[in-house]
Amino acid sequence: MAQYIYGRNTVLSAILDGKVTRVLIAPSFSDNRILEALKTQKIPFEKRSSDELDRLSHGVHQGIVAEIPDYHYVSLDELCQKASKKTYPLLIILDELKDPHNFGAILRSADAFGADGIIIKKDGQVALNPTVAKVSTGAIDHVPVCQVTNLNQAIKDLKKKGYWAVASDGSATMDYRQPDYKMPTVLIVGSEGEGVSRLVLENSDFVVKIPMVGHVNSLNASVATAVLLATIMDRRTPLGETHAKPSQR
Repeated sequence: MAQYIYGRNTVLSAILDGKVTRVLIAPSFSDNRILEALKTQKIPFEKRSSDELDRLSHGVHQGIVAEIPDYHYVSLDELCQKASKKTYPLLIILDELKDPHNFGAILRSADAFGADGIIIKKDGQVALNPTVAKVSTGAIDHVPVCQVTNLNQAIKDLKKKGYWAVASDGSATMDYRQPDYKMPTVLIVGSEGEGVSRLVLENSDFVVKIPMVGHVNSLNASVATAVLLATIMDRRTPLGETHAKPSQR
């Protein structure tokens, strides 16, 4: 079954990655980067009314909608095999995340800070969809996503492979800057309202929180994830350091 993605950056990224089968553009569309890419990749495109593009994209298309195959998920084994090429692999687990905008923003941060992939549940939370793709501004094409039936079992499997589970939750007593992070890490982020579920917290090696010093008492899931990913990058590769020794569990 075909899916539709929209927005100029999102569509251009998918075109360059060879994932687009057909493109629909508004009569006034004139982005030469995309038009040239369509010609180079020999991708058919058609002009359609703005009303039709609105119907396919909920009105946020920027004049272009592209048809792609169904979103591709990788297995946990595939994800781990790819990540194992790094000294300190970094995976992200999203626990019950519901908001596609948060998911898209997390994909964008994951790509920016070098995370090796994201793990989500098959049921009960947001999956890859056009809104996620649009918000990710192309990161969806570069960050592999794995769906699993049971997050707790996935955490146990990752621990057997040498990963340490670090969950972010407001109930924590440990500051998010305390762990060393120079270890294979799976970062766990909870849902917008409920946070990380109890069993997942119990299966985590570390539970950390981001202290709030202003008037708000929390950050949304995507902002918190970006803060944590930036900190992990800082701990692993501070200025002047180019190599790090592998960690053993």
